[in-house]
Order: sequence, then structure tokens, then C-alpha cells
Amino acid sequence: MLVEEGGVELEVPGEATDGKQDGVFYNPDMELNRDVTVATLRAYRDSGVGPAASYLDATAASGARGVRAAADGWDVTLCDVDPDAVALGEENLARNDLSGTAVHRDANALMHEARFDVVDVDPFGTPMPFADAAVRSAGGLLCVTATDTAPLCGAHFMSGVRKYETVPRNTEYHAEMGLRVLLSALVRTAARHDVAATPILSHVSDHYVRTYLDVDSGARAANDCIEQLGYVDHCQRCLYREATTGLVPDPLSECPHCGEHIQTAGPLWLGPAHDADFVTAVRERVTDGFGTAARARRLLDTIAGELHTPTHYDQHRLAKRWGESAVGMAEFVDTLRDAGHEATRTHYGGTTFKTTADVTEIEAATR
Repeated sequence: MLVEEGGVELEVPGEATDGKQDGVFYNPDMELNRDVTVATLRAYRDSGVGPAASYLDATAASGARGVRAAADGWDVTLCDVDPDAVALGEENLARNDLSGTAVHRDANALMHEARFDVVDVDPFGTPMPFADAAVRSAGGLLCVTATDTAPLCGAHFMSGVRKYETVPRNTEYHAEMGLRVLLSALVRTAARHDVAATPILSHVSDHYVRTYLDVDSGARAANDCIEQLGYVDHCQRCLYREATTGLVPDPLSECPHCGEHIQTAGPLWLGPAHDADFVTAVRERVTDGFGTAARARRLLDTIAGELHTPTHYDQHRLAKRWGESAVGMAEFVDTLRDAGHEATRTHYGGTTFKTTADVTEIEAATR
């Protein structure tokens, strides 16, 4: 069937009689992801901070993301191991009178052989089998999606340990846990190749984690990224948490707030997950022709204003623990600010917030 997305027309598989997708994979629910990608590519190109001509859609499937990049002026290569996907990608480029190359290759083989200014890895499940090749292939910007949220956030604990070589914990800030597990794995992978991978935009939406990393060669720069890894100690009872940088864990023996057992997660990325100025630039390049324009702008506005603390809180979860009634988020955040604490809402949920206050200070300020 034919669909229109972001000003291009795409032939994509329809649904089989059993309701499942028939043929090459295409997910209409990822339109927000693709809209933000195009806006990010525009902001990155306009920034002039790195090379911005060639773009690799490393796991292209129907080619929707790569075709949209080609329509925006990028020299696009679509890569897929499925010959049907390659043929569909070629058809979608031709349908829109766009130049580009579709190659039938294993993505890792291609990325080990060639460099691209921007490399985009959006596979089904974990991106980690592609990470080593991707950080070596990306000349300026690395874009990564992960859809295996259960392993990332610790709900499937051992799967997360195996795939991401870290200890994930299933907490009430599970979305951000998943993001920081992914960032930690990507930063450590890049550092093995003397590459610094610095997040400039990240979001957790629906069923996936998406991040964009500025990549720069050099051992010293990679070391600076490693120094932003560390651990988070978390109390499941009172929701106290404490972050500590460093690769050698030194967990708390008990919660300093309530005395209960502490869980430790890490190594996690504890540094900023976005650059506020860059996110604002991305937001400015979301156009009305995007199908998710309103949602994308709201998302990016929220991210740009988020504090860089490595975890967030959920007001409803805290209120339930305290036996209190929840109040409006604007009022709640203002109360924290009036008490002298930095506080912002977050994109992780309608009742989530970040603050420089610990859980004891939050309770004192708002109860």
C-alpha cells in the first residue's frame, strides 16, 4: 500500500489476513522518531560542527527513514540484508525521483568498510550487535534506536546484563534507566576505539529509546566521556537515590533516609543526555508538514528545559508513598522552586520531574 509521510510517498507492506505485517518491516508508529530524525539532521547540517553530506540508513527495511533523508538533500545509502527490502528501498527512492544507493549487504560489513558523515542504526531489538562497526563508520553523528526496553530498564534483568554489560535496575524511573544503560553501553563501545560519543539529543517515546551522539576521534576525548560514567544507589522503599561517578562501584550499605536495603545500578551514563541549545535548534526545524509536528515540538520543548540530573521522580508515586493527594504538576514544581531547589518537568511522563533536591528535601518542601 502507499502512504505519505513527511512530504514523500512510500510503498510499504500491508497487513496479512492474520493482522500481522506482510513482507518488509514498516512501523507507522515510528513516524515521530523519523520526524525528529529529519529535524535533527537539518539542525546538525546547519550547525557546521561536523561533516554533513552522506547518510547511512544501516538497517533500512522499507527505506522510509533514508528516503526522507534523501528528500532533505542528503547523499543516502540504504543498507539491508534482506533483498526484498533493498528492492523496496530502490523503488521508494525512484517513486520520489530521488537519488540514492540501496545495497544488499550485512550492515556491519558495510560499516567496517566505509565511513559516512551520519550513521543511523534502527534495528529490531537491541542495537548493540551493530555498535562497534557504527562508531567506527560515523564521521560526525551517530543515531541509534533501541526497542528492547525490558532488558534496558531491568525488567528482563539478565538479558540487560548480557546485551549491555551493565547492571540495570527496574525502578520507577525505568524509562530513564533504559536510556542511561544504552548511553553507557554506546559510550564504552566508542571508547574502545578511541572515539568520544557525546549525547546531544535523547528521548524515550512509546516503546523505544532514541539517541543522537556527536562522535569525535581521540583517546583524550574518549577519556572525558568515560569520566561521566558511574553508579546509582536506589532505595525501593522510600525512593531515595544517589549517583556517584567512577567505574569502581562503592555501594551504600543501607538507605541513609529509611535504613532499608539499597540496590545499585551501573555503570550508567550520568552526564547530560542532551544539549539544550541543539535541542532548541532541532525544535525550530520541525515543520508543519510533519505528521507529528505538534507532538514533536512539545517533546523537544520539554527536553530542552530538563535538568541534567541522572534520574527523575514521579509525583504520583511519591504521593502514594506519603499517603498524600497529588496536586497539579505546575504547582508542585513551583513549590520546589520556591523552596530553593531547581526543578523541571520531564518528557518521561505527565507526572514526572527532575530536581536537585533529594527525596527528603522534596518531602519537606511539598508535603
